[in-house]
Amino acid sequence: MIRVLLADDEAMIRSALAALLRLEDDIDVVAECADGEEAVAEALRLEPDVCVLDLEMPELDGVEVAARLRGAVASRCVVVTRHARPGVLRRALAAGVAGFLPKSRGADEVARVVRRVAAGERYIDPEVAADALTNERCPLTDRELDVLRVGRSGETTGQMARALSLAPGTVRNHISMVLGKLGVETRQQAVLLAETNGWI
Repeated sequence: MIRVLLADDEAMIRSALAALLRLEDDIDVVAECADGEEAVAEALRLEPDVCVLDLEMPELDGVEVAARLRGAVASRCVVVTRHARPGVLRRALAAGVAGFLPKSRGADEVARVVRRVAAGERYIDPEVAADALTNERCPLTDRELDVLRVGRSGETTGQMARALSLAPGTVRNHISMVLGKLGVETRQQAVLLAETNGWI
């Protein structure tokens, strides 16, 4: 029996997928979580075989959950998303995600992916993989992406500096480099562009 944890902040989608997966003879949904923090806690407690994680959740997104679980439990992670951007796929693979597919796929396909991932295989939706191969690479360094990530909600330069253990002047320099590389005028525009491309 494949033990599965589901995490999705949309209750109707989460409960519908859980109900459909429970109809499968070889799959048991052992937990249903409404956000990323709950998913991490339940995965550490229950150690399911596979965690099916929505990409966009409160607290922690699906990729951040997978990164937290990597090395802590043997669970393998599948990320599902409504917006399968190539940059997000690269982030997911770097976090050790074993499966990646759009939410537009049916429950029967999710079940097939769960079985493959539980058996030690990887599954990347072919359309997403093809897009990732043709998509432009991120021009920003890891540190520049960190700066955008910690400042994505409008944090001040001082707050960002404290979060990253950097001097405020260094943060300002990074922001200036980001704006120049991306050809935008404000940090908010840079964050939006980076999110759209799945870089953060």
